[in-house]
Amino acid sequence: MDCRKVKKIFRVVGLKGSGAYANFGTEVPKLAQHFLTRLGEVENHSGTEIALFEPKRDTTQQEGNYYVGIIVHEVLKEVPLAMHYFETSQAYVTTRGKMINLVNLHNHLLKWTADQGYKRDLASYIVETYHPMENGEEEVEIYLPIHL
Repeated sequence: MDCRKVKKIFRVVGLKGSGAYANFGTEVPKLAQHFLTRLGEVENHSGTEIALFEPKRDTTQQEGNYYVGIIVHEVLKEVPLAMHYFETSQAYVTTRGKMINLVNLHNHLLKWTADQGYKRDLASYIVETYHPMENGEEEVEIYLPIHL
């Protein structure tokens, strides 16, 4: 798995959710499916789906916020009802692989981050972008925010 450090800006339009971290595996895809039913309302989108997750700051934190949406090319003049527009500009460590390996990808990236001496930025959202493949599978690119 190839890991690297990048500086990236994400422009996002999406829906906000919140809940127990333990339920993110079912809640996030469900909200993403709902968002996709409204995709036609979003102008100038890139076609790349995205999710952003509030990181756990410590072991006692049981709930967090997340966003599901789409990357857009520029600031929107009008944001659809009940959706949010925001930008993040951040330094990240990143890796990419098959969606079925999501947990292993996260664990590998966390280890690589520590091995490289990078300090995670727990005040910024973790980002995942989703990329369909020809064979019906999907790849995910994970971005963990770091301090420079």
